[in-house]
Amino acid sequence: MKKILYTILACAVLWACNMEEIPEAQISVEPVFGSETGLEMYTNSFYEVLPTRTTQYTNSYYIAVNSVIKYLTENGFSAQESSGWNWRTLRNINYFIANCDNESVPVATRNNYLGIARFFRAYFYFDMMKRFGDLPWVGHPLDVNDPLLYSARDSRALIADSIKADLNFAIAHISTEKDATCSTITKTVAAALKSRVCLWEGTYRKYQSEAGLQSTANQWLQEAADAAQIVMDEGYSLYTGGGVENSYRALFVAKTPLSSEVLYAVTFDSDLGVVHSGNRQWTSVTFGSCPSLVRPFVHTYLKLDGTPFTNDADYATKSFVEECENRDYRLSQTIRTPGFTRVSGGAVVPTAPDYAYAITGYQTSKFTLDDTQYDNVDVCDNNVILFRYAEVLLNYAEAKAELGTLSDGDWAQTVGALRARAGITGGLTTKPKTVDPYLQGEFFPGITNPEILEIRRERGIELSFEGFEWSDVCRWGIGEQLTKDWEGIYIPEFEVPYDMNSDGKLDVCFTKQLNPTDKVAGVYYLYVGEKLANGANNNSQIADDGHTLVFMKDQKRTWHNKLYFYPIPANDLVMNPNLGQNPGWE
Repeated sequence: MKKILYTILACAVLWACNMEEIPEAQISVEPVFGSETGLEMYTNSFYEVLPTRTTQYTNSYYIAVNSVIKYLTENGFSAQESSGWNWRTLRNINYFIANCDNESVPVATRNNYLGIARFFRAYFYFDMMKRFGDLPWVGHPLDVNDPLLYSARDSRALIADSIKADLNFAIAHISTEKDATCSTITKTVAAALKSRVCLWEGTYRKYQSEAGLQSTANQWLQEAADAAQIVMDEGYSLYTGGGVENSYRALFVAKTPLSSEVLYAVTFDSDLGVVHSGNRQWTSVTFGSCPSLVRPFVHTYLKLDGTPFTNDADYATKSFVEECENRDYRLSQTIRTPGFTRVSGGAVVPTAPDYAYAITGYQTSKFTLDDTQYDNVDVCDNNVILFRYAEVLLNYAEAKAELGTLSDGDWAQTVGALRARAGITGGLTTKPKTVDPYLQGEFFPGITNPEILEIRRERGIELSFEGFEWSDVCRWGIGEQLTKDWEGIYIPEFEVPYDMNSDGKLDVCFTKQLNPTDKVAGVYYLYVGEKLANGANNNSQIADDGHTLVFMKDQKRTWHNKLYFYPIPANDLVMNPNLGQNPGWE
């Protein structure tokens, strides 16, 4: 609610500054830029650019969704459908930067708020760069006659350098190092974003071999590690207050951010009516896209002794209940596994996956409040985390591994600590020496370094569903992974009801009969037969092995390297042909 007031104030200032004359009773810029209170109120308007809910996913190498992905359909997406070329946020930020020069405010104070503004400019440009590649660098507020409105784009390399310069300024000048409320941008948050940006840029340059830039990858990777080190020196730690069975998920269902690990989160207050629709997103078959893990990714969760699950000779034919046993505790804190419960009418109730929602059989529970009363209305007030220490540790580990400088101590401090929090007991203090052939063959066939492979495993598991999936696909250059079938659970037998949460009650029956007879009361019957002429229930089918559930088996997704960047929207090209179109989208 406070953000709304800040935005109204900022908009009033921008409106006033575009007038030729300001009436005496009208607001002027002086009260804003002439006091610390004014600077604080203005910069608070920038927070509106941050997301306020967990996101849905369409381009991930380990998540299935319940819809056709047009972007990955041959000739299914074009510049006419592209979007996101929006610069309003940037003008608001640049206006502040250009006018924050009132000498009645001490230099250090002005630089603090300029640092916050430049953080948000970097945040804005990083998202735009990941989406479109080359961009026009706009470092001042544009007016209607500005030549930049009709100029060509600058190179992505220049944009990356400019983003880094903004973040360096923010790290050097934001006065607050840590915020116990996790609700303001601090020097540490700026360093965390820099580690994210530099890791993206360094790995993109290394794996995408962009003209003339591959040789500079290590410089960016070193800066990613250095920025992460700034955060690591600030005294953050992984939250472990809930024990190995609960600490991980506790981060995401908490109302008040757990500040030992969380650097920044969007917070909510049901008493003030500031809420979100998180539960509906993860439980409603019509509200969201039913994002669900695919089985090959579930297989990457280690066993509690630190060895790969896929080392078991019979891993490929284990049932859902069997494959959930003795695994990294993040699996049971990310999806509904046997033993999962919810609260209904005040009572704790064993709850199986909802097979109307769990399109692969693996239903997400990571962000969902336990009480079912939150499911069908927008009343959730758990925090939405945007920056946390675990990501910084992974950024540090990956950058060091890519540089070839990862030590056993680095491993223990980063990946080892994350796995220990998840209940894993083996391989915590020394970096890996051998390649896991399953992980390599299934997801990263081009990677032969066991350190990099294991860090990628860890990143996928620790940061699952947190919005990094598409970014990782692009910087690693693994777009082909998006064309694989969305495989689900292994079904030992059909026409047999199963107890999927080990509570003694039958939950689901996978049937090849369109209209099965002699149904068992309380059992959900999921049709997995052949595609019918009328298309009835044909999204859930069976793979060629005769047992593995596959969702949308008939959807053919294709990959072309042009997809690493979205096309410039056609309407924007009409207004400014000098922008040029991204390669492959002409």
